[in-house]
Amino acid sequence: MTMGADHNDNSNDDPNDGPSDEQNDDHERLRDHLVPDATSDDPRGGAVDGTAIMLAAAKASVPADQVPLLLDRAQLYLDTHADEYDREFECVYEDDETAVYFVPLGHWDTKGLEIGFSHRELDAVRRAHTEHLRRVGTKSDRRDEFETALEIREVAVVNRSESRQPAHG
Repeated sequence: MTMGADHNDNSNDDPNDGPSDEQNDDHERLRDHLVPDATSDDPRGGAVDGTAIMLAAAKASVPADQVPLLLDRAQLYLDTHADEYDREFECVYEDDETAVYFVPLGHWDTKGLEIGFSHRELDAVRRAHTEHLRRVGTKSDRRDEFETALEIREVAVVNRSESRQPAHG
């Protein structure tokens, strides 16, 4: 990508042309790199939003293509303990697909040991869950509230899929 005279020559163009499409293309290309030619057996990144995965991957000290795999491992743990999260932690957001919980500081350190994550892998998982909350906060106009809470808490994003819902009857 070059940013020379050609870029400046387009200064009279409509500001709505180009950059937004170009940015979307960049996001799509990064997402394709993280999960190329996805099939049902490919890593999905758990319940975490795709953009949050990309942001965490950009900041993580692990290869970007490993972040969805790590999140899938974490998600397996979270899904297994979903009822515990419902009972013990504050759910600050939920929709049809996910529930977002505030958990105590150190939560991911403890769970990461149980799951078998290295320090760097754990950091990537923690970042992805945190970025997911930030995106939810931005969309729901609660970003400041969530940022303040993140000073004393961590975040866990749990699936709300039908497959994990308790049977009624």
